[in-house]
Amino acid sequence: MNQHYRVLPGPEHFLPPAAATMGIQLPNPGEAHINGVIVPEEQAMEEAARQFLMAKVPTIFPGPLVLWAWNEKAAKKATAIRHLYETLRECVQPGQKPMLIPMPDYRPKYPKINPEIEINPNHPNLTIWHNKIDCCMFVGVHCHQANLSLKIIRGGTSCYTIAMCAQAGHEDAMLSFRDATPEKIMRLAEWVRKLKGTVEPRLASVKSTASN
Repeated sequence: MNQHYRVLPGPEHFLPPAAATMGIQLPNPGEAHINGVIVPEEQAMEEAARQFLMAKVPTIFPGPLVLWAWNEKAAKKATAIRHLYETLRECVQPGQKPMLIPMPDYRPKYPKINPEIEINPNHPNLTIWHNKIDCCMFVGVHCHQANLSLKIIRGGTSCYTIAMCAQAGHEDAMLSFRDATPEKIMRLAEWVRKLKGTVEPRLASVKSTASN
């Protein structure tokens, strides 16, 4: 294991290692991780809000666990995600373009997908490149698909990834929360509002292995 490995924006290469195999560990309850380093959850809330507000195209990718109202908890999370998105729209500066792109299921969308309206977890880099997304958050995505997609994004793009996980978190995201609840998502929205006007947006667009 490489104790010095850090989960950083790429493009790393086409086959990046799974962060867990490089010694990156998941946080305990009340904690999160930033670039593979365990931190208090509140510190990660502030950093996630800062990354959203710095991004030219901050994007939320809700998955099927919150897109479909299969129980009351899912419906509440969906409401919280919509609130976070609307807060982002209110708090960004001119020239920034917040987006909400769904991931309704995991079946490959062949022969082609429309990367403007949904993300294909089998080829998430296409949606990242097409929309020039430089910061995104996964929420309501099953862990096995999130891990796959986060690796592809890290390998092929410079997009900063955030994972709001209902379980133990994701080593392959640049920033990851665990035990996601509607209240935790709303707290992130509060941090976005708190930092409004204090963060300068980045001007650079997303890099990809396709352009390197």
